Amino acid sequence: MKMGRLAAVVLASLLLGAALVPTLVNDDAGWCWFQDERAIFVGGRLIAGSVAAGAHDRSRRGNVEVSSLDLATGKVDRFVLHPNLQLDDHDAPALLELPDGRILAVYAGHGLDRKIRSRVTLRSGDINAWEPERGLTLPPLAGAVSYSNLYRLADEGGRIYDFYRGKGWDPNVITSDDLGASWRYAGQLLTGPGRPYVRYASNNRDTVHFVCTEQHPRDFDNSLYHGYLRGGRVYDSFGHEVGALGSRAPAPERLTRLFAGSADNVPWPADVNLDSDGRLYVVYSVQKDGAGKPQGFGGMDLRYRYAWFDGRTWHDHEVAFAGSRLYAGEDDYTGLISLHPRALNAAYFSSNVDPRTGAPLVSAADGERHYEIFKGTTDDGGASWKIEPVTQDSVEDNIRPNVPPGSPEAGAGGSPGGALIWLRGKLTSYINYDLEMVALVPAP
Repeated sequence: MKMGRLAAVVLASLLLGAALVPTLVNDDAGWCWFQDERAIFVGGRLIAGSVAAGAHDRSRRGNVEVSSLDLATGKVDRFVLHPNLQLDDHDAPALLELPDGRILAVYAGHGLDRKIRSRVTLRSGDINAWEPERGLTLPPLAGAVSYSNLYRLADEGGRIYDFYRGKGWDPNVITSDDLGASWRYAGQLLTGPGRPYVRYASNNRDTVHFVCTEQHPRDFDNSLYHGYLRGGRVYDSFGHEVGALGSRAPAPERLTRLFAGSADNVPWPADVNLDSDGRLYVVYSVQKDGAGKPQGFGGMDLRYRYAWFDGRTWHDHEVAFAGSRLYAGEDDYTGLISLHPRALNAAYFSSNVDPRTGAPLVSAADGERHYEIFKGTTDDGGASWKIEPVTQDSVEDNIRPNVPPGSPEAGAGGSPGGALIWLRGKLTSYINYDLEMVALVPAP
């Protein structure tokens, strides 16, 4: 049987004990972290969305794109969902596999207009042919829209929820009962004077969990809160009803506080996931040096933290030094941390310092500081961490790691399998970057 290029690389690396060589999935790709899923597995293919910057081909500037990596052959495909929408990494599409294996992609501009756009593939797992773009334009009072987060709840007849930022700069919801063919507005999830930043996770049956801040961390010394949506009602961690979707949307402070912020401890959520028993796991960043400083003068000491809920108590621990901000003005921007969806004692993160000591990382390859990817694992609920490098001595930054849900089912040596994808290159702002998307399959 003929072996594909990717399969050959993987097998050779495992046999030789060598580090895996990342596969290039898209040579011009950006994403932020408030849309999900950014990448999924469908029919033996890794499917990932992104926004092109046009750094090397100006005609691609602002393209909303989907890329596909065939695990059997190593073949890479790319499709443009919407050409030249907006050069902004916030516009990356959220992806959802439908029951027949087709893929739903939903995306929006970053406050560009009131339109939420969507497309569906014509065939299972094949990104090379899509139905025409549909658009839901919300009424003027709904405000401009950003982000999308997609979940399909089996116990609600397969209703699809899209959580996005809209009215009031708050998280809002539209739903579809016909696999994305049409949408209706369902209401606000949260309300308040600020703009909560929210990350989501679902059991895909009847519940969507979320963690959030009160506002943007550059404007407010946030805390971090947890709640969940079930049957149109909003609950705190302990099952107490605190509001409802729509006219009774609660403020974040009504939810369960899992981390108390302060001037030198300002959190921002990064990733959320559930294990097979329904326990919730959260990873997030904390800025430690912003007290009394104007915007642009903090963000030199960022940390990653890990929290989980046992049904009675939130357990919370520091994971590692996250290094310094990605760029001035966004002093809370880290290289990011992501949970492994099938091994929630494992997290992948990016840092430009030694994650154990905080000492600057200097590459032996070029004598410069770069963000590198690390893997952290814990066997005691987060109290202590074993940290291993995934990349090292790089000549460019490695940021925003993500482990997509789905196949492959297992990796070498009984590992939980999956893939690790990230962005490699240079980012100087969310509208100025020269990045490529790379993947390791299986994840190390």
